[in-house]
Amino acid sequence: MDVSEAIETRRAIRSFKKERPSKEQIKRILHAGHMAPSAGNLQGRDFIIIEEDSIKRSLSIAALGQTFIMEAPVCIVSCANTPRSASKYGSRAAMYAIQDASIAVMNMMLMARDLGLGTCWVGAFDENKVAEILGLPDGVRPVAIVPLGYPDEKPEAPPRLGDRIEHWNGW
Repeated sequence: MDVSEAIETRRAIRSFKKERPSKEQIKRILHAGHMAPSAGNLQGRDFIIIEEDSIKRSLSIAALGQTFIMEAPVCIVSCANTPRSASKYGSRAAMYAIQDASIAVMNMMLMARDLGLGTCWVGAFDENKVAEILGLPDGVRPVAIVPLGYPDEKPEAPPRLGDRIEHWNGW
Protein backbone atom coordinates (compact mmCIF):
# COMPACT_ATOMS: atom_id res chain seq x y z
CA MET A 1 0.00 0.00 0.00
CA ASP A 2 1.37 3.44 -0.81
CA VAL A 3 1.21 6.31 1.67
CA SER A 4 -1.59 8.05 -0.23
CA GLU A 5 -3.79 4.97 0.02
CA ALA A 6 -2.99 4.58 3.72
CA ILE A 7 -3.99 8.20 4.35
CA GLU A 8 -7.20 7.88 2.34
CA THR A 9 -8.31 4.57 3.88
CA ARG A 10 -7.27 4.93 7.53
CA ARG A 11 -10.30 5.02 9.84
CA ALA A 12 -10.91 5.15 13.58
CA ILE A 13 -11.50 1.52 14.51
CA ARG A 14 -13.44 0.79 17.68
CA SER A 15 -14.16 -2.90 17.16
CA PHE A 16 -11.39 -5.47 16.97
CA LYS A 17 -11.06 -9.17 16.22
CA LYS A 18 -9.50 -11.41 18.87
CA GLU A 19 -6.46 -12.20 16.69
CA ARG A 20 -3.35 -10.50 18.01
CA PRO A 21 -0.87 -8.61 15.86
CA SER A 22 2.51 -10.31 15.74
CA LYS A 23 5.48 -8.99 17.67
CA GLU A 24 7.10 -8.19 14.30
CA GLN A 25 4.08 -6.08 13.29
CA ILE A 26 4.15 -4.22 16.60
CA LYS A 27 7.88 -3.58 16.23
CA ARG A 28 7.35 -2.22 12.69
CA ILE A 29 4.66 0.11 14.01
CA LEU A 30 6.91 1.29 16.83
CA HIS A 31 9.74 1.81 14.34
CA ALA A 32 7.43 4.07 12.30
CA GLY A 33 6.93 6.10 15.48
CA HIS A 34 10.68 6.26 16.07
CA MET A 35 11.19 7.59 12.54
CA ALA A 36 8.83 10.55 13.03
CA PRO A 37 10.45 13.98 13.10
CA SER A 38 11.05 15.65 16.44
CA ALA A 39 12.20 19.00 17.75
CA GLY A 40 15.98 19.09 17.67
CA ASN A 41 15.93 15.32 17.05
CA LEU A 42 15.60 14.94 20.83
CA GLN A 43 12.74 12.48 20.31
CA GLY A 44 10.81 13.82 23.29
CA ARG A 45 8.42 10.88 23.35
CA ASP A 46 8.13 7.42 24.81
CA PHE A 47 5.78 4.57 23.95
CA ILE A 48 4.21 2.18 26.42
CA ILE A 49 2.95 -1.06 24.89
CA ILE A 50 0.06 -2.62 26.79
CA GLU A 51 -1.00 -6.24 26.30
CA GLU A 52 -2.26 -7.00 29.82
CA ASP A 53 -6.06 -7.11 30.06
CA SER A 54 -6.12 -5.65 33.56
CA ILE A 55 -4.14 -2.58 32.45
CA LYS A 56 -6.34 -2.12 29.36
CA ARG A 57 -9.39 -2.32 31.65
CA SER A 58 -7.95 0.39 33.89
CA LEU A 59 -7.11 2.55 30.88
CA SER A 60 -10.65 2.12 29.59
CA ILE A 61 -12.04 3.42 32.89
CA ALA A 62 -9.57 6.33 32.89
CA ALA A 63 -10.62 7.04 29.28
CA LEU A 64 -14.14 7.96 30.40
CA GLY A 65 -15.52 4.46 29.90
CA GLN A 66 -14.39 3.89 26.31
CA THR A 67 -14.72 0.10 26.53
CA PHE A 68 -13.36 -0.63 23.05
CA ILE A 69 -9.91 -0.03 24.55
CA MET A 70 -10.33 -3.33 26.41
CA GLU A 71 -11.34 -5.10 23.19
CA ALA A 72 -8.10 -4.26 21.36
CA PRO A 73 -5.40 -6.91 21.69
CA VAL A 74 -2.74 -4.21 22.15
CA CYS A 75 -2.67 -0.54 23.13
CA ILE A 76 0.19 1.86 22.60
CA VAL A 77 0.28 4.92 24.82
CA SER A 78 2.32 7.74 23.35
CA CYS A 79 3.83 9.98 26.01
CA ALA A 80 5.45 13.41 25.86
CA ASN A 81 8.82 13.39 27.61
CA THR A 82 9.25 17.04 28.59
CA PRO A 83 12.53 16.57 30.51
CA ARG A 84 14.16 15.12 27.38
CA SER A 85 13.05 18.14 25.33
CA ALA A 86 13.95 20.60 28.11
CA SER A 87 17.63 19.80 27.69
CA LYS A 88 17.54 22.12 24.67
CA TYR A 89 14.25 24.03 24.65
CA GLY A 90 13.51 25.20 28.21
CA SER A 91 10.04 26.73 28.53
CA ARG A 92 8.88 25.51 25.10
CA ALA A 93 9.87 21.92 25.86
CA ALA A 94 6.38 20.79 26.93
CA MET A 95 4.81 21.91 23.67
CA TYR A 96 7.58 20.35 21.58
CA ALA A 97 7.34 17.05 23.46
CA ILE A 98 3.56 16.95 22.87
CA GLN A 99 4.17 17.61 19.17
CA ASP A 100 6.84 14.88 19.07
CA ALA A 101 4.49 12.36 20.69
CA SER A 102 1.61 13.36 18.40
CA ILE A 103 3.41 13.13 15.08
CA ALA A 104 4.79 9.74 16.08
CA VAL A 105 1.23 8.50 16.63
CA MET A 106 0.25 9.48 13.09
CA ASN A 107 3.22 7.58 11.68
CA MET A 108 2.27 4.54 13.75
CA MET A 109 -1.38 4.70 12.69
CA LEU A 110 -0.42 4.84 9.02
CA MET A 111 1.99 1.92 9.39
CA ALA A 112 -0.72 -0.06 11.17
CA ARG A 113 -3.07 0.63 8.25
CA ASP A 114 -0.38 -0.52 5.81
CA LEU A 115 -0.10 -3.79 7.77
CA GLY A 116 -3.88 -4.38 7.65
CA LEU A 117 -4.37 -3.36 11.28
CA GLY A 118 -6.75 -0.81 12.76
CA THR A 119 -6.23 1.93 15.32
CA CYS A 120 -8.08 4.75 16.99
CA TRP A 121 -6.66 7.93 18.47
CA VAL A 122 -8.02 8.18 22.01
CA GLY A 123 -7.35 11.59 23.52
CA ALA A 124 -10.26 11.80 25.96
CA PHE A 125 -8.92 10.49 29.27
CA ASP A 126 -8.02 11.54 32.78
CA GLU A 127 -4.34 12.32 32.32
CA ASN A 128 -3.49 11.90 36.02
CA LYS A 129 -5.19 8.49 36.22
CA VAL A 130 -3.42 7.25 33.08
CA ALA A 131 -0.09 8.50 34.43
CA GLU A 132 -0.74 6.67 37.70
CA ILE A 133 -1.82 3.42 35.99
CA LEU A 134 1.33 3.40 33.86
CA GLY A 135 3.71 4.64 36.57
CA LEU A 136 4.88 7.60 34.49
CA PRO A 137 7.76 9.60 35.95
CA ASP A 138 7.48 13.34 36.62
CA GLY A 139 7.47 15.39 33.44
CA VAL A 140 6.16 12.56 31.25
CA ARG A 141 2.55 13.05 30.08
CA PRO A 142 0.27 10.66 28.22
CA VAL A 143 -0.83 12.23 24.93
CA ALA A 144 -2.75 9.46 23.17
CA ILE A 145 -3.98 5.94 23.84
CA VAL A 146 -3.92 3.95 20.59
CA PRO A 147 -5.85 0.67 20.61
CA LEU A 148 -4.39 -1.65 17.97
CA GLY A 149 -5.60 -4.83 16.33
CA TYR A 150 -7.32 -6.39 13.35
CA PRO A 151 -10.44 -4.37 12.54
CA ASP A 152 -13.83 -5.99 13.03
CA GLU A 153 -15.62 -3.13 11.29
CA LYS A 154 -15.23 -1.04 8.15
CA PRO A 155 -16.47 2.49 8.88
CA GLU A 156 -17.19 4.95 6.09
CA ALA A 157 -15.04 8.04 5.74
CA PRO A 158 -16.44 10.93 7.77
CA PRO A 159 -16.96 14.22 5.93
CA ARG A 160 -14.05 16.65 5.83
CA LEU A 161 -14.13 20.43 5.70
CA GLY A 162 -11.60 20.50 2.85
CA ASP A 163 -10.74 23.87 1.38
CA ARG A 164 -13.03 25.66 3.87
CA ILE A 165 -10.19 25.37 6.38
CA GLU A 166 -7.39 26.44 4.04
CA HIS A 167 -6.05 29.99 4.44
CA TRP A 168 -3.37 30.98 1.94
CA ASN A 169 -0.87 33.68 2.89
CA GLY A 170 -2.80 34.59 6.04
CA TRP A 171 -6.22 34.19 7.60
